[in-house]
Amino acid sequence: MRRLSFVITAAAMVAGLAAGRVAVVVQAQAEKATKTSVQALQEQIVAKERQELEALKSGNTQEFASLIAEEAVFVDPRGTASKAEVVAHIGDFKLLEFSMADIKFVALSETSGVIAYKLTEKGASHGREFTSTAYASAVWVQKDGKWVCVFSQETPGR
Repeated sequence: MRRLSFVITAAAMVAGLAAGRVAVVVQAQAEKATKTSVQALQEQIVAKERQELEALKSGNTQEFASLIAEEAVFVDPRGTASKAEVVAHIGDFKLLEFSMADIKFVALSETSGVIAYKLTEKGASHGREFTSTAYASAVWVQKDGKWVCVFSQETPGR
């Protein structure tokens, strides 16, 4: 009887250890899947931000405007602006070169996220060439299957 009790106890311990190991493996797989989905979301949003900058660089106002939500808000040192105001003013703006560095990302949901990065630009505005460094951020959301920017801000670098 004592031997049977020992066998039952040992079997219960092994089953408990196996269940604990399975739980750890399942948790690790779930964490990996979450990281993968967040990484995929980040890649999509970074690609959209680059597409927006490339549209400015190529002078494609229509593509640039299509990447911005109608209700979008822009913020820079001069204040706030709507999509209509920003699109109306890019005719006198030409982006010649740009780079994005130190990219940070936070997922807000499965279909939205905020990106922040260091933006270095070279271009021309109102006939004057410029180079600048700014710290930019943008919020991107997927609406009806399409990615759009709903908020963008730039803070001049020092």
